[in-house]
Amino acid sequence: MSEIAFGSAVELAAAIQRREIGCVELLQHFLGRVDRYNERLNAIIVQRRDEALAEAREADAALARGDDVGPLHGVPMTVKESYDVTGTPTTWGVPRLKDNIAEGDALSIERLRRAGAIIFGKTNVPLLLSDFQSYNEIYGTTNNPWDVKRAPGGSSGGSAATLAAGLTGLETGSDIGGSIRNPAHFCGVFGHKPTWNLLPPRGHAMPGVLTPSDISVIGPLARSAADLETAVRVMAGPDEIASRGLKLELPGLAKAPSDLKVAVWRDDEAAPVDARVSARVDLVADALASLGAKLDYDARPVQAAHSHETYQRLLQATMAARIPEEQYLRAVARADALAPDDNSLAAISARAQVARFRDWSAANEARTHLRWQWHRFFAEYDVLLTPIMATSAIEHDHRPMGERTVNVNGEAQDYFRQVFWSGLTGVAYLPSTIVPTGPDDAGLPIGVQIAGPEYGDLITIGVAQLLEREGFAFRAPPGFDGA
Repeated sequence: MSEIAFGSAVELAAAIQRREIGCVELLQHFLGRVDRYNERLNAIIVQRRDEALAEAREADAALARGDDVGPLHGVPMTVKESYDVTGTPTTWGVPRLKDNIAEGDALSIERLRRAGAIIFGKTNVPLLLSDFQSYNEIYGTTNNPWDVKRAPGGSSGGSAATLAAGLTGLETGSDIGGSIRNPAHFCGVFGHKPTWNLLPPRGHAMPGVLTPSDISVIGPLARSAADLETAVRVMAGPDEIASRGLKLELPGLAKAPSDLKVAVWRDDEAAPVDARVSARVDLVADALASLGAKLDYDARPVQAAHSHETYQRLLQATMAARIPEEQYLRAVARADALAPDDNSLAAISARAQVARFRDWSAANEARTHLRWQWHRFFAEYDVLLTPIMATSAIEHDHRPMGERTVNVNGEAQDYFRQVFWSGLTGVAYLPSTIVPTGPDDAGLPIGVQIAGPEYGDLITIGVAQLLEREGFAFRAPPGFDGA
């Protein structure tokens, strides 16, 4: 039954509805794989087995009664630890929150449950969801199933590792600096960063916080592009306040492949990528070209340096809002100590962490201009292909972040320089889908980012579905093929 473990959520739901497998039987299959493989990965760090089995029994009974069921009926799934799931800890990897037990479900979890998903566990994250690796003092370190000496990415690293190893049917994470897209790339699965606030994030927040965080989104990871579409449709739409006057109607990919116009941004001096990574961008572009799509390697929607500076100003302010008061006061002192004429990116970031509202508003205005530039760009182009990270999965590195580097084409690159590629679309609220391209010559997966216009989520996912049919599909890592 190992093929069941690596099936898509859509396939699993269809098998349940055809009565080829029962909901309890499928859940027990995944739980058995958790028992066999999770110790190697430390990806699933909270389990609710008894509750999930009871829900699976009721799901089987609903089918026996002939009840109408949702598109994920009976599909076992795990979710990122940072989502509220009733009766489970929501810590964001922060030790002082280890006893923060959720009293209710996040809105997205409610919607997944209504669609029939059975949530049996939660997956690991880094401290404050702020790293390309997934480790913390509460739950320890999560390993990449392709190479346990390497990180699965972050901050949705547990999500991607669990999926890749065939321990769950579906996952959902979050992303402010590539936290869905980076793990999808590192672990060889599909991931989707939605248009900002398309999927309401209530219940994915620090305790007591209701305001949606700037830039940050929640969104799915999966073993197929069809699963991304299903999950987005389930979780998207206005919340109870906005639904009084708003209704969601997302456009799909209406064009034939031969009518697509595709821009390609394969590398940039602002954040160079490994030659093996840029070659995969070319590979995806060539596949679309073979179907008749028109490619443009020179088109650029925004000026790279300006976009990245704007992103850093807004990102740093948002991230600083999450830190404890004493840490914030140290950030204030660092910013105050800067020379007035220091306009380095590090200085810009330090000032942004403690920005006055006037300064934040100026950055937000710059962001709005970027959004309009992208809007005009996507009037001419359907999607943009880019890398998402400079390299394939990195080795575990738990040194202070300022000491970390990444080797790119034989040269050391600053660890966080890679957020350039996630920030391109993040700062402008754009959807981005990661499609896997298979392992490189070192046996490590590489993903490619497909970016599209605001609310063009089903367009980027549609291109991913097109590419999946052309062979850009999930592959299981070696060593996890047992039942």
